Amino acid sequence: MADLLWSLVDLGDNIGLLFTWFFLISFLYNLSASINKADKSLLQLSFIMLVSYTSSLFMDPRTSTPHLNYFYFDFATIGTLLLWRAVCKNPVPIAFVYVIVGLFINACLFLGMHYDIVIVGTLYYWWFWTIYTFGMYFVDFTMALVLIINKDFLGLNKLLRCVRKLSLDR
Repeated sequence: MADLLWSLVDLGDNIGLLFTWFFLISFLYNLSASINKADKSLLQLSFIMLVSYTSSLFMDPRTSTPHLNYFYFDFATIGTLLLWRAVCKNPVPIAFVYVIVGLFINACLFLGMHYDIVIVGTLYYWWFWTIYTFGMYFVDFTMALVLIINKDFLGLNKLLRCVRKLSLDR
């Protein structure tokens, strides 16, 4: 498993480009699908994610704290999305919850890797690195996919409604 993980690390830049392409495709799909629609919120959401992932390609991953920089970047994107939500008067697309949760999970994974590599100084393979690698890939792919299909296929929106209902009942 360690050899597979190190092979994926070597492909890191290419995989980052692949996920940026996924967000580009989701943006172009939403651009063509929203031409005759009044609600452009999904298009705007996919544009924000495209800009975020494209601009993150220009960050230097060879700095002393690359994971911490990506952590800050994800929280800046979450802040941008929450600001967009406050300003935008259109209905919130289903994909909004997936994008916020996905960015939060990625930010937590980045913070965990920063702690593990920079603070603790771990340089050998262990289980968290596998969770980081495959978790980040799964989350990024899920965010790009839900921007295209805009369906609650994992039930996150349903779970959020249940949590809200339980918190309001108290």
